[in-house]
Amino acid sequence: MKIGIYPGSFDPVTKGHLDIISRAEKLFDKLIVAVMVNPDKQSTFSASERVEMLRRATSSLPNVEIDSFDGLLAEYAKIYHATAIVKGLRALSDFEYEFQMALTNRKLNADLETIFLSTNAENMFLSSSMVKQVARFGGDISPFVPSCIAKDIQQRLLQEREAKRESNQ
Repeated sequence: MKIGIYPGSFDPVTKGHLDIISRAEKLFDKLIVAVMVNPDKQSTFSASERVEMLRRATSSLPNVEIDSFDGLLAEYAKIYHATAIVKGLRALSDFEYEFQMALTNRKLNADLETIFLSTNAENMFLSSSMVKQVARFGGDISPFVPSCIAKDIQQRLLQEREAKRESNQ
């Protein structure tokens, strides 16, 4: 069985992420979408919230499994017998960092390949950070995120902004 892993923070998942997931899942018998838990990074949504959003957004893709992890990706791949890591690239600047990570993962797990998928042109500008900024100011995020989770993201970020505003008064 060919198993691939698509890791990321997915804070929140965007249509760009879904594009990579839907294309990558065709390459493997099973694609594990792994929500990374990075203690050095302040996430807007908890790991369990991000997992749940991804499950809802990928429910129509039967060979996609959603999980979360904290630790070394190369070790995680060994545990699940994955043969490849999938990384989405928006721009050349993404490649430099991702290439460095691919070489590191290969050093830690010699059986692990990294596959780079370039994003569709319509998603090149799209990032979770941009989605959060638009949502916090009440903008329409429906063109950027899966419709099944758009309202949840919008509500959460507007509430967060309101709470911050109240604490500053």
